[in-house]
Amino acid sequence: MEGQFSEKSDVFSFGVLLLEIVSGKRNSSFYYEETPLSLSGYAWQLWNEQKLQSFIDPSLLSEPIFEAEILRCIHVGLLCVQDFAKDRPNMSTTLSMLVSEIAVLPIPKQPAFMERRISTNSNLPAKSQNAWSINNLSITNVEGR
Repeated sequence: MEGQFSEKSDVFSFGVLLLEIVSGKRNSSFYYEETPLSLSGYAWQLWNEQKLQSFIDPSLLSEPIFEAEILRCIHVGLLCVQDFAKDRPNMSTTLSMLVSEIAVLPIPKQPAFMERRISTNSNLPAKSQNAWSINNLSITNVEGR
């Protein structure tokens, strides 16, 4: 968001990917009712409400024996998307957490980018704002000298 990249940027992306895989939803097109929550924000909300089973893609729950591993993936995903890079694990620690080499996981803090930015355009009716956006297009002809 601020254009600062570090080794923890990859960890953040990996956390988003974990949450996408477990939920079966894409972060870029995630929409939950009327709330402005991102996919990680929704996972965080369900984590706090202790309702993570509703976050999991139903096709993953066909084998209930894997539920503990799936919940662990959500937990690790939330650790990877924490707001401050210093709070995120590095990739080797993330791998150790996923394969249960690290048995006790820390409690995640609020994720970064929890709410989606919603731009408003006063020229549009309120109902249309959620359905589509106006993209202005300009065409530039490049000609050599």
